[in-house]
Parts: sequence; structure tokens; C-alpha cells
Amino acid sequence: MYWIILIIAGLFETGFAFCLGKAKDAIGMDHALWMGGFALSLCASMVLLTIATKHIPIGTAYPIWTGIGAVGTVIVGILFLHEPATWLRIFFISLLIVSIVGLKAIE
Repeated sequence: MYWIILIIAGLFETGFAFCLGKAKDAIGMDHALWMGGFALSLCASMVLLTIATKHIPIGTAYPIWTGIGAVGTVIVGILFLHEPATWLRIFFISLLIVSIVGLKAIE
């Protein structure tokens, strides 16, 4: 259960990074809405991370949370923000995924 909460927290981290990326180019009400999404995603991510760390060691939970957020942000950036999908980016994101799985495996 707490691993699922941690994964959801990481997905909300991706959400706040996406909202921040969209807000930087928005103006007026669109900017305010994207910043509102950023704030809600940030709060949800932090609350869920706090809940998860009650049962998962912080030394494991935090890197997994940031890893999920980083991988998710790169994927969202490629799919929705028109960022480049070079083979080196894919290679290094793959290494990050292997590291996340490795941390879970030794838990």
C-alpha cells in the first residue's frame, strides 16, 4: 500500500513539473490556472511522500520519489512539451529506471 502511495506521490511530482512548464509560457488566467495546478500537485506530492515515509525508509523513498518525478517529467516533456528525444536522453533515463528498480529490489 505504501509503495503505491509513493508511486502516486512521484506522479504528482511529474504533474507539478508539467504545470510549471506550461505556466512559463502562459499569460493571464491560463498562467494562474497552471500555477494553481502546480500548487495542488506540489501539495499532494508532499503529503503523499510524508505518508509513504512512515513505513518506507527515507533513504529509499526519497530517491525513488525523485526518480519517478524525473523520469515522468522527461517523458511528459518529450510527449507534450516538444523536448528532444535523443538516444542519450533515453539511455540515461533508462539507467535511472534501472536504479529505481534496484532500490526497490534491495528494500
